[in-house]
Amino acid sequence: MRKLYFLLPGTSGKFACGGLWAELKTLDLAKQICDAEVVTYRQREKETIFLNDLLRENLALEEVIFVLSWGFDVGKLAARLRHYHLIYHAHSAGYGFKLPANIPIVTVSRNTLGYWGQRSPHSLLYYLPNQISNEFQNQHLKRDIDVLVQSRKSSEYLIQELIPALQKCCQVCVVDSYIDDLPGLFNRAKVYLYDSAEYWAQRRVSEGFGLQPMEALACGCQVFSSVNGGLSDYLDPGFNCHKIASYAKEYDVQRILKVLESQAIALPEEFFANHRTDHIIQRLEVILTEINDFFDHQTRYSSPIKNLTNLRIARLSAQRIFGKLKKKLLPRAK
Repeated sequence: MRKLYFLLPGTSGKFACGGLWAELKTLDLAKQICDAEVVTYRQREKETIFLNDLLRENLALEEVIFVLSWGFDVGKLAARLRHYHLIYHAHSAGYGFKLPANIPIVTVSRNTLGYWGQRSPHSLLYYLPNQISNEFQNQHLKRDIDVLVQSRKSSEYLIQELIPALQKCCQVCVVDSYIDDLPGLFNRAKVYLYDSAEYWAQRRVSEGFGLQPMEALACGCQVFSSVNGGLSDYLDPGFNCHKIASYAKEYDVQRILKVLESQAIALPEEFFANHRTDHIIQRLEVILTEINDFFDHQTRYSSPIKNLTNLRIARLSAQRIFGKLKKKLLPRAK
């Protein structure tokens, strides 16, 4: 297989976030299948290749694939690297750019898959869910935290209204910094609250996957969450979670206290199987094999399907309207 270069703006500092960690996990999984390496393009880092330096080496175009993932930069990078083989590893959706059909798209959620299925109908599309590390397991420890919240991505309602109300009647832990042992913290908590809809609405892109609620579920927490974007892939309110921010604060408080008083319901390991390492490696190998085969034969295909551009959509819409008018007018003409 061709060597993969995972393009990232940087791997530390202001670029540190859940999307970065998820991409680095995918890199580690890819290394078990083929040669793969990180390349940064904004921030120079020790012992990491910088894109400008790499391109000066006159790479053999046929022997490498660049993996794009940082949504805000994908459009510009795709144009800059148009002469190379490219893959877009899509997390969030809604950045607004379009991609040519010769760039395969690998999505982390079915929500994002559907977005690109509509936006880029002639591209190769694949679904590769994010990995849930095996360290996220229910350790069956004594849980001394009633309600756990991570302030990042949390809604104004959650922080300013619901949490103060819950603090009057139960033990609440609000985390506002990086946690070294997140599995351990999830194993101490009875209920985990996650409400990211407001956060992503402000940024006008979608929740790509939402790792934390699934990680919390794997550790035996009862989860109250929004179900926006990629969260809707696996969260099923009333069956494996509860919908947060439902109608009124008092209703939320009542439901959370009821769950705290009831016996926790553990999900079977089968629920997480598709997100564990072995299964994802199997899927990734199939995906990379197909993509490499596509790049092997791409130059032989001389008749690409017409792109679904805005101009073409407008033309097709005009044809449809004209066709309807023609049907209405024909009977009168007779």
